[in-house]
Amino acid sequence: MSQTHPIVAEVTERIAARSAAGRAVYLERVAAAASESTTRTGMACSNLAHGFAGITGGDKAALRALRKPNVAIVSAYNDMLSAHQPMDEYPAWIKDAARRSGGIAQFAGGVPAMCDGITQGRDGMELSLFSRDVIAMSTGVALSHEMFDATLLLGVCDKIVPGMLIGALSFGHLPTILVPAGPMSSGLTNSEKSRVRQLFAEGKATREDLLEAEAASYHSPGTCTFYGTANSNQLVNEVMGLHLPGATFVPPGTPLRRALTEEAARRAVKISRGEEYTPIARVVDERSVVNGVVALLATGGSTNLTMHLVAIASAAGIELSWDDFSDLSSVVPLLTRVYPNGSADINHFQAAGGVQFLVGTLLDAGLLHGDVHTVAGFGLDRYREEPVLIDGELLWRDGPTKSLDKAVLRGADEPFAADGGLRMMTGNLGRAVIKVSAVAEENRVVEAPARVFTTQEAFAEAFQAGELDRDVVVVVRNQGPQANGMPELHKLTPPLGVLMDRGHRVAIVTDGRMSGASGKIPAAIQLTPEAAVGGPLGRVRDGDVIRLDAGTGTLEVFVDAAELAARPLVDFPADAQAWTGTGRELFAALRRAVGPADRGASVFGPVAASHFEGRWETSPASR
Repeated sequence: MSQTHPIVAEVTERIAARSAAGRAVYLERVAAAASESTTRTGMACSNLAHGFAGITGGDKAALRALRKPNVAIVSAYNDMLSAHQPMDEYPAWIKDAARRSGGIAQFAGGVPAMCDGITQGRDGMELSLFSRDVIAMSTGVALSHEMFDATLLLGVCDKIVPGMLIGALSFGHLPTILVPAGPMSSGLTNSEKSRVRQLFAEGKATREDLLEAEAASYHSPGTCTFYGTANSNQLVNEVMGLHLPGATFVPPGTPLRRALTEEAARRAVKISRGEEYTPIARVVDERSVVNGVVALLATGGSTNLTMHLVAIASAAGIELSWDDFSDLSSVVPLLTRVYPNGSADINHFQAAGGVQFLVGTLLDAGLLHGDVHTVAGFGLDRYREEPVLIDGELLWRDGPTKSLDKAVLRGADEPFAADGGLRMMTGNLGRAVIKVSAVAEENRVVEAPARVFTTQEAFAEAFQAGELDRDVVVVVRNQGPQANGMPELHKLTPPLGVLMDRGHRVAIVTDGRMSGASGKIPAAIQLTPEAAVGGPLGRVRDGDVIRLDAGTGTLEVFVDAAELAARPLVDFPADAQAWTGTGRELFAALRRAVGPADRGASVFGPVAASHFEGRWETSPASR
């Protein structure tokens, strides 16, 4: 095994030291939950009878006799989301496989599943980030019956998998395996889709042209094939040891996909008890969290994971910070070119060597911790192997040791870039995240006058009116967690792409999200403190010169500090009475409780009281 890179070791050690007290409390709670008094064996007869009343046949007798391990199925299935549609049949497969392996499986509960692609640019998008924590609570409800010895989480997309993991970590004594569905087949190329979107923004393509392109891109069951949050989730979770090796990008509707789903059930039964007992609290530790961050950086994954991984780690008693991302990014090379960081899609990545080659080259470079617990057993070397079906039998063989397409995937010794695809920005506007893996070197420094907006619609109107046909830093504020749930702002990208192609220097600064969809546009996003809690972004005015320098990681507005501080906050977000429709009023309590982006934008866990002092509801100007 290669020696761990000194920066990776240093970051891991400081996370462990910083987290020591919280991690100890968490592990004590896990140990208490694993005791006999809080599991099925300690239940009163009436409670237990309710738990098996709906079961028929031999499974009921086995549950009653407490003889066999019982696997909880928690699913995000619905047939509106293409990524989750294949999961319709999974529970039946899982129950049968568990039964044949000496266990039982029950459908413990379902969780909601939003599609950001459907809600993009609409009011429903303001519920998207909050849905992660609702999913965590829903997972907790499903597992709260204390009937289970292990868990299978059936989910794929953006907020769904992080939410399920956060919920499952509250039941850290239960072995837990994530069960994906795999990507849809490749459709219209991502570059062609982007070209049509940009033409539509210029008025050079019709709505029918655009719809045809979108329908040719998103065309069948399975995960969308670009490297957004859904596929970033899947890749990161496999490298963290939460999937079976090689399970992530096997397409739905194939014999191998079914075999892996059934094997997940068998494996859950096996690790639920005895010598191979592997609770999720043992899998998700400081080393596996660092492995997840490294995998994200090496692939230029979604910026949403800079919040999700912080929240997941926190659920396991681990304190992960944006500084950890930044320091790791300085030594983790960029090894992939998958859209929006290139023209390939996730199927091309898989064909080029996929997760197995990626894990191998990062382990060999000392950039991953190999001495970790996984759902497949101890040691990350197991994840160098790829699954195959031979005469109907599921086996694992050595994965590729060389990239099969160096335009898509490379080894750590010949990267596309020497450092990771994500960087942290700091300055007098606060802290932000920028994804540079798709931004050309010549576009990574922008200094230009600001134009301030509070909605994507106002930005679009200004673009159509020709008001932005110049060098400009587009500021879109009051898009943070407390302002309106922190929606993704994908509508900004095509018009700004038009301006860039006209030769203008353009950039985005926002307290909202973009998930890497900024593409070639330099975008400082997830800015914290957000404008709605008194952040400096709320004091920026049209014409203020802003400098964004992705090379040095600086983000500054050139306004005297005293003048900036003296400016009144303006453009307050909607109050509780106005923030209604599309179910938003139901989420008002989460809006009030949510923490900052750099703490995971979560409603769980401790948040400093100072975070709420300048919030829009307490400002006289907002009353």
